[in-house]
Order: sequence, then structure tokens, then C-alpha cells
Amino acid sequence: MRGDEIRTCSRCLYTSLHPLHLTFDARGVCSGCQAHEEKDSRDWSSRRDQLARLLDAYRSRSETNYDCIVPVSGARDSFFIVHTLKRDFGMNPLLVTYNKQFNTDVGVRNLARLRIALDCDIVTLTADPEAVKRVTRATLRRLGSIYWHCLAGQTVFPVTMAVKLKVPLIVWGEHQGKDQVGMFQHSDMVEMTRKYRKEHDLMGVEAGALVHPSDGVTPDDVRPYEYPDDLELERVGVRGVYLGNYLRWDTKAQHEAMLDLHGYETAEQTRTFDRYNDVDCFNYSDVHDWLKLLKHGYGKATDHACREIRFGRLTREEGAALRDDYEARAPRHLPQLLDWLGLTRSGFEFLTDAWRAPRFWERDDDWQWRRRSPSLGEPSAAEVEAARLPSRGPCDFRQTPSRRPDYVDDRYILIGKGVYE
Repeated sequence: MRGDEIRTCSRCLYTSLHPLHLTFDARGVCSGCQAHEEKDSRDWSSRRDQLARLLDAYRSRSETNYDCIVPVSGARDSFFIVHTLKRDFGMNPLLVTYNKQFNTDVGVRNLARLRIALDCDIVTLTADPEAVKRVTRATLRRLGSIYWHCLAGQTVFPVTMAVKLKVPLIVWGEHQGKDQVGMFQHSDMVEMTRKYRKEHDLMGVEAGALVHPSDGVTPDDVRPYEYPDDLELERVGVRGVYLGNYLRWDTKAQHEAMLDLHGYETAEQTRTFDRYNDVDCFNYSDVHDWLKLLKHGYGKATDHACREIRFGRLTREEGAALRDDYEARAPRHLPQLLDWLGLTRSGFEFLTDAWRAPRFWERDDDWQWRRRSPSLGEPSAAEVEAARLPSRGPCDFRQTPSRRPDYVDDRYILIGKGVYE
């Protein structure tokens, strides 16, 4: 691909090859950066009042049911969402979590601390581990993904529980398409939809499409990932709203508040400098992110650097240096995944090499894979300076002391513990 066919944002590090798609204004600033600029111009006080009215409309008047459902994990923004709903707005949420089965000890403790410290009921779905392995082997071959089952489970189980328990309101955090690439504006007040889930979260593949004898995947294997039908959703009136439409979303600041209030634990990640997000999973910022690099030419370090550049906590140059450092790192937890899947390394590489995008990868003279130059389509120095934001630094991520300093966290934890100390 010629360099003039690629365009890189003059402010952040995203390119026109982003799988969620970007547009650029006359300054060369991408639509994701433009959407972020809205955060500084919105009347968040009135948005918060709007949120209060919405939540009050769904509050259980009989006090015999939950007010809303909140999808949670042992990482991400779960603490902030639950704290906001329960402590700030007096809601009674039911926490719902899909057990992704790649659980770290830190994530198990965080999830236990969340439900105990904030005094919430929780429902967990642990799908048949052998069925999950069959599904994962199938999606690795067909989609180049080990994480399809996690994305499918995390996005369908809360909806399933909303239908079963007749709790119509589901509260999510931030909308990825809006926050990353400006797919929507804040004024659109976008909500969770089946269509977005299929096209973006599930890579266009619904559960039923995975059923095939060649992979040994049966209808029973994928049943936990099937979305309720429209009649069921309409009967209950299920809707999924994003808290980021009503509050100025800043995941770093939110996590740091939860560190102080509720003792959220952080952890170093293999392929990103962010120590707050996704510490519950061995694979998200490890093997899963490495596969993202093979297919799309960038990883979570780029996502996180772009986010921090937009907040002014990193310069573009600092973000690029972090990106280059972390995205060059090999995954550390591949042996655990291979053991779990029952695959050899050569078999795994045979499957994953088929997903290396030629625009990002090529063979060298020794037939080893080499990454193509990531700097094609770079903006001029003048464009970068014109788009540069003032520094609001710093961009330090706090490392909390381990509550189990002698524990070697090197294997998946399938079933969570009931205590957090």
C-alpha cells in the first residue's frame, strides 16, 4: 500500500486504516479527537440531571426488584459505574458478570471486593469450560480471535438476565465507537444495540454461525451466547444506556478515585502501559492484543496512547514512544493459552499466521515475519504543532501493592473466591 493512501491523525496516532473507521477535518484531526473535544464543551451538569431523571424513571417502586443491571468484571470501569449508581444516585443494581475463564488472581479479588465493598448482589455465568474451548478453537481458526466468547458472553448475559428478571434498564460504561473514533457524537445519546454488538464486538459472527461439525461446535455449546429475540426485549422494554453520555468520561481519573475509595488493585500489563484496565484477564493485553496487532497493525498501547494524548497527559511523541515499546513486546502468557486449548505452538502459529494482514506484515530474507513501517502517512511537523493540545500531565499509572505477594499468578482461575483479602 502506498504511503499516500494512508492518513494518520495530526493529533493522535490513529490512522485511516482503523477497523472502526475514521474521518479527518481540514486540520488533519481525526473524528475520534473531534468527539473528544466535545467533552470540554458539554454542559455536564445538565447531563447529570438528565441521568438522575432517567434513573428515577426506572427505579423499582415496589422495592421487590432491582432498579437496573450493571455488567461488571474484575477490571475496567466496574467500580466507578457501580459506585456512581449506588452511592451517588441511590440505585439498587444487580451486578452481572460473564466468567471469561482467563481470570487472574487480581481480577478475582477485585470482583469480590466490588460486590462486598459496595454491598451488591451478583449473578455469574460460567459456561461449560470444554464447550468454551471448542468455541475458542473455532473462532481462532475462523476469525483469528481467542476473545470472541468473552465479547459475546459479556454483551449477551446482562441482556438475558434483564429479560429473565424483568429489569429493563442496563447501564454500561462508555461506547467504544464514540470514544475511540467518533462514530457518534455525545449529542446522539447512542444506546446499546444488537446490530452494533454483531458488527463490531462479534466481528460480524453471531453464535449460531459457529455451529459446525468440523470444529465440533454444537448448538448447546453456543447457547450461552445467543441474544434474546426482539419480542422478548420489547415485552420487557430492555434498553442499554451508556454512562459516558451523561458524565465526562475519563477512565484513568475514575480508576484513581476508586483506588482511594475502594482499594481497587492494579497490575502491570504485558503490552500496554495502562495498569488499570483489564487486569482481570491473562489474555486481553497479551495474546488477544498480539492477535489484534497481526490483523489490524496496532494494539492497546496505541488505543491508550491516543486516549492520553487527547486528555493532554501525553504528547504525541511520548505516546508514539510508548506505542513502539509495548507493541514490540511478545505475549508472555501464550503457554497457558496453548495448554488450555490443547494446541502446540507450531499449530497455533499456523492458525494465526493466516491472519497476518499483508499491509502490515511481510517475510524477510530469512523467511521471518517483519512488521512493515508504521510511519506511512504521517502528518507534517507543522500539522502536528497546529493540532497539539496544551499539556495537562502527568500520565503516571499507580501500581498497588499485591495483597498476595507470595502467590505466583500463572494459571487461569475458573471459579472465583468469595472473599477479597
